[in-house]
Amino acid sequence: MLQRRALLSGAASLAALAACGERAAVEAIDGAYTGIAHDRGHLLREPSAERLPDVTHRVHTVIAGGGIAGLAAARALRLHGHDDFALLELEDAPGGNSRGTQVMGIACPQGAHYLPLPGDDAREVQDLLEELGLRRRVAGRWTYDERHLCHSPQERLFFHGQWQDGLLPLQGVGADTLAQYRRFAALVADAQRQARYAIPVLRSQFAPVQLAQDAITFKAWLDQQGLTDAQLRWYLDYACRDDFGAGIGAVSAWAGLHYFASRHGFQAPGDGDDGPHDAVLTWAEGNGWLSARLAAPLGDRLRTGRVVRRIAPEREGVAVDAIDVATGRVERWLARQAVVALPLHVAARVVQPAPEALRQLAAGVRTAPWVVANLRLRAPLQDRPGAAPSWDNVVYGGAGLGYVDAMHQSLRPVPGPTVLTWYRALGEEPNARAALLSAPWSAWRDAALAELAPAHPDLAAKTLRVEVTRYGHAMAVP
Repeated sequence: MLQRRALLSGAASLAALAACGERAAVEAIDGAYTGIAHDRGHLLREPSAERLPDVTHRVHTVIAGGGIAGLAAARALRLHGHDDFALLELEDAPGGNSRGTQVMGIACPQGAHYLPLPGDDAREVQDLLEELGLRRRVAGRWTYDERHLCHSPQERLFFHGQWQDGLLPLQGVGADTLAQYRRFAALVADAQRQARYAIPVLRSQFAPVQLAQDAITFKAWLDQQGLTDAQLRWYLDYACRDDFGAGIGAVSAWAGLHYFASRHGFQAPGDGDDGPHDAVLTWAEGNGWLSARLAAPLGDRLRTGRVVRRIAPEREGVAVDAIDVATGRVERWLARQAVVALPLHVAARVVQPAPEALRQLAAGVRTAPWVVANLRLRAPLQDRPGAAPSWDNVVYGGAGLGYVDAMHQSLRPVPGPTVLTWYRALGEEPNARAALLSAPWSAWRDAALAELAPAHPDLAAKTLRVEVTRYGHAMAVP
């Protein structure tokens, strides 16, 4: 069970806290589950009995789902002069996995927390950033608003008892490890020469060599290449868990290589600039900054608190039935067309009849649960030796993905209260979704504190509140 393998994995660290007399400080930390109304989504598990609508609306287009996909669809309609639409969203705020929140007055992410600068393949993202004023031409060159670019230092790793710059383990590693870093860098460069890896993925090449990579796990591919070094494998596993929700034993070799080959490659120490990183845009509230701006022009065309139960063809278009959770009434939206911006497993339930292609796609997709915990601190933490506090801070060997500092972009002259947003992907944990529903919020408080305690022994004493957001289907595992 998840509680045994994951939640109790930090028992030794928590025991150490108790031995130091700090367990009482842990228990004093207030908190709650926030952000996701699981009971609404689970209404879809119940048989959808035919029920006459309590109210009927007519509109040209209905968008089902208010995550980034649904918000992008609404933007596309607006830009093409189509204003007669309604967007139906299950939660009380749009944005899906890209929402933000506040904990005791400090903005912080509830999910995705950055946007890489788009390359030439992501023309639509470039266009959005221009619309939002984040990107513009200056003297013939594209420039980005530096207020929104992630400030330096960006990343650090707690490794061998101190902090180091970057997330690739370097401090004190031996010659064999460095040789494997160079070997992997050469293999990534070779993959880039053999085929095209692109973001968005649909602009990749899908050459035979890539299809062969997609047929085996990343771990099996690393075995074939003789890449067995523990530090290299930890880093690659971390990268896959961070981007795909599951590690090298679950994702395909194509996915693992795509992570690097579609971006900046992989630079081994000493090969040019050590540890290059793509620049990213980030905000205190994470990508909630973006979703809020996509939603702002919608006005009353955005209908939150709607559980879409049925999408079915009608004689002159489509009918969309949704429950208004505030009133319990069934709304029927009659439209000329519908945009289904829902997760595949949800779409396969509510589209009636579901096309065979949709059913097959939904059956073939495995999704990873996630946990996001926001820890509100009353004061800055004491720091261990090594690299300075960064935006992204990771503990080597931790089950989680480390934390980002919500106040990293602040221009305040001295550190102060902040929120640390800790992430944990559960794509390889058995029974993870059932455990997410049954575990108390405090279990994730304890897991976060335990993981971060070696780097921050004063964390428990300075944490005032922990708000935990659970995502049962956060992302697809490729």
